[in-house]
Amino acid sequence: MAYADHFKTLETAQNEPIPGSAQVPNSGGGFAWSVDDWTRLDRFLILGNEGGSYYASEKTMTLANAGAVMRCLSSDGPRAVARILEISEAGRAPKNDPAIFALALAAGKGDAATKRLAFDALPRVCRIGTHLFQFLEAVQGFRGWGRGLRHAVGRWYTGKDSDRLAYQLVKYRQRGGWTHRDALRLSKPKAGTRPEFQWAVGKESEALPAIIQAFIAVEKAASAKDVVRILGECPMLPWEAIPSEHLTKPEVWEAILPNLPMTALIRNLARMTANGLIAPLSSASKIVMERLNDAGRIKEARVHPVAVLGALCTYKQGHGVKGSLSWNPVSQVLDALDCAFYLAFGNVIPANKRTLFALDVSGSMECGNIASMPGLTPRVGSAAMAMVLARTEPNWGIVGFTATGRGHGGQWGGDPSGLTPISISPKQRLDDVCREVAKLPMGGTDCALPMVWALQKNIQIDTFIVFTDSETWHGEIHPSQALLRYRQKTGINAKLVVVGMVANEFTIADPADAGMMDVVGFDTAAPSIINDFSRS
Repeated sequence: MAYADHFKTLETAQNEPIPGSAQVPNSGGGFAWSVDDWTRLDRFLILGNEGGSYYASEKTMTLANAGAVMRCLSSDGPRAVARILEISEAGRAPKNDPAIFALALAAGKGDAATKRLAFDALPRVCRIGTHLFQFLEAVQGFRGWGRGLRHAVGRWYTGKDSDRLAYQLVKYRQRGGWTHRDALRLSKPKAGTRPEFQWAVGKESEALPAIIQAFIAVEKAASAKDVVRILGECPMLPWEAIPSEHLTKPEVWEAILPNLPMTALIRNLARMTANGLIAPLSSASKIVMERLNDAGRIKEARVHPVAVLGALCTYKQGHGVKGSLSWNPVSQVLDALDCAFYLAFGNVIPANKRTLFALDVSGSMECGNIASMPGLTPRVGSAAMAMVLARTEPNWGIVGFTATGRGHGGQWGGDPSGLTPISISPKQRLDDVCREVAKLPMGGTDCALPMVWALQKNIQIDTFIVFTDSETWHGEIHPSQALLRYRQKTGINAKLVVVGMVANEFTIADPADAGMMDVVGFDTAAPSIINDFSRS
């Protein structure tokens, strides 16, 4: 009997654990390592889990991620709150929702010291009225309105001067059934006699800030001409305060544009193009392009690359996912959005290593949308992230785990899964890159393929970077074993970086191997972290 055929530590099928390892079953039927709760916290804060994944529903993933957050709070509450604050303030996540939820957990279920820190962090994590309303809705699931919560919410209001507070009251009037009137009446801030507070709860008040006065006036405006005049007198009036019947007029948007915040600018490109304000050679197009090419503005506004990529994909198609709005995309704006995507990651220093990017384009990577962006699946998002790194490196290649047969069915269609070089380049515009990757035939999830392929082809690689959901199950050798074999056969001390594109608990990177690292996909800090690791 060939006992060695059934028990190997250097070559184990991925649907079995490596003997002697701490691997656990993943959701796809294979085995991988489980990341610790602090890594899980990072993944949740940055990626969230809206829509779930191919193997786990949104509810299942939320329960699992909330459990990890709770364990972090129990283990070291101050550290957990500090991490929530750090990731939120740095704008490292596509959406702030997971940080708000985690902060609400800390405020509701943490010990006394953790609750105090969570309350202190409230205005820094919940920077706008919408964030505050999200927090209030979430925290009520974990606790009642005690003194600590009332004081914290009250300080959110009293800590702002009149103009800043008036801006919040006018711009973010309601969300999820909550209004400022609700929050003020429940928190009872000490400075409740301030004119803007009186106005917010529906009482008559004099000496209102200019923004509130302008809001009252614009609500009564009879024409677009009146709106333009009011904006001239109060240019800081947010566009959300303007009645919708006036927002179809280009002259109104022309008055709004000079003071439009960066995030709002990106979100309203389609609207301004549809009404004719943004057009080839127009002054509005020039303003838009200048701002989207301004790295300082992008950093200051905490514009996340995912928001830019989502806007680019939507703007390119010329119509919205919902509604009847349509427009003719302006090519210069598309180019500016492409530039803004890379700028949003900041300055990335090249590693100058031979690098292979490997994209998991399996079926599980096509499920769910990153940060609820329509069409921005982990599969497509991984290509965009790879382009950020490829832009910095002089010597690189890119491959995908695809189906190799004519039927393009992978294991399910009777074709073998393999590795295919992908003809995409950072010189292409990102929307074209995403479209090309979306066309690739799906293969089985075998994350060992990059190392196996490089060894078979005698290709010298210093760093393998795999973008995946780590639901690897298909293959005769684990990725970590394939990397060890590659090192032994080539003499190259190659490294493996696993870029997790889903907020689950799995990783194919062996935590005991210093040459393997797990990072969170679409973390704005990820490219620099990856290149630092590759260079070291």
